[in-house]
Formats: sequence, structure tokens, C-alpha cells
Amino acid sequence: MVSAFWWGSLASATLFLGQVLARPLRRMHLATGLIMGFGAGTLLSAISYELVPEANLAEAVRVAVAMFAGAALYYAGDRLLDRRGAGPRHQIQPSGAAAGSGAAMFVGALLDGVPESFILGMGLSLGGSVSVAFLVAILVSNVPQGVAGTSGLKQAGYGEGRIFLLWSGLTLASGVACVLGYKIAAVVPHDGLDVKAFAAGALLMMLADSMIPEAYANGGRTVGFLAVCGFLTAAALSVAQ
Repeated sequence: MVSAFWWGSLASATLFLGQVLARPLRRMHLATGLIMGFGAGTLLSAISYELVPEANLAEAVRVAVAMFAGAALYYAGDRLLDRRGAGPRHQIQPSGAAAGSGAAMFVGALLDGVPESFILGMGLSLGGSVSVAFLVAILVSNVPQGVAGTSGLKQAGYGEGRIFLLWSGLTLASGVACVLGYKIAAVVPHDGLDVKAFAAGALLMMLADSMIPEAYANGGRTVGFLAVCGFLTAAALSVAQ
């Protein structure tokens, strides 16, 4: 459990790097969009290789239902939070009109990050070790999310100190989510396939709904190439492990 908490917290630590880079990258939207595209590719690969590949034809319906439920829950939560002012958390360059609620953006960041840490904990419990590919995917994708989230929080009137405290709270929450994933994996049937498929649906929804569109909006068509590079990088790590 201690190890799970450590890994879950570590996976979110690059949010702090995103905070540090928010100022120098605030005018480098192309670079940030490309990083976001690469991170999206690594997450897509992690979903493909780490979460769903264990399913066979007999389990296809269960996996599909679980993925749809995860996507629907994320969609509902994201829409609710967007109406409360969380929309700018994914925007690399939030406009003045888009400035939202800092509290809602923080809860939205939790909605984005908790499933990742939860899956990391399940993998640690079921496999006996952390998936390097999935860990790298989370670390890389959290950098541009930290940049975007920091920019949105600053637009909402938050200072560097308060943003640091918010990211610290999210890091601790990710550690707790990883521990929960570790514990639940030991009691759910089918090696946690349903739970992993549910989380995979939520992650896919997040990627399609916000991360990939924002990457393209800032990085242009080159984002597609970077996404493929990210996918192949994570795939190679999965196979090597």
C-alpha cells in the first residue's frame, strides 16, 4: 500500500513541472500542443496495451458496457464541471472571457487524474510491478495538463502559491486513488477487467473530448505525427516490459 501511494503520487508530480513551465511556454503554444499530442498518443497506447487487450470474444460485451459506462460518467461529470467554470483547465491559452472557477477547475483536474492513478494501482496489485509504459504515459501527459491548468487557474486569479497547494492536494489524492486501485484489484473478479475497461472508457472520453482537440488547436496537423510517436514509444515500453 505504501508503494502504491508513492507511485500514484509520483505519477502526478509532473503537474508541478507544468506549473514551472507555464510561464516560459505561455507564448509557445505550438510546442505545448505538440507535447500534449505526444502525451495523448502515449495514453492511447497504454489503454490499448494495458487495459483492454486481456478481453476475449466472450467478454467483449461486458468490456464494451463497462467502457461505455466509464465514458458516460466522465462525460456527465465533465459537462457539469464545465458549467461551473472548469472548462479552461484544458486550454493552453485561456481567454479572459473563459476564465472560470478555480475550485471547479481543481475538481475537474481530479476527474482527469484519479482514473489514471486508480489504474496504476490495479496494475501494481495484479502484476506485482508498475507498468512502465502506463507510468510514462501519465508523466508525459501531465506536463501539458499542468501548463494548461496553471494558466487557467492564474486566469481565475490564483497565485503561484495557491496553485502549488492545489497541485499538492491533487498529488496526494492521486496517491490515495492508487491505493484504492491496489486494494480493489484484490477482490474484483476477472483480474479487474471490468474496472479497467470502465477506467479506459473514461480516459478515452477525456482524450477525445479535450486533450486531443486542444493539442490540434495549438500544434496543428503535426500533432498527428507526434501522437503516433507517443503511441509507438509507449507500445515499445509495454512490449519490452
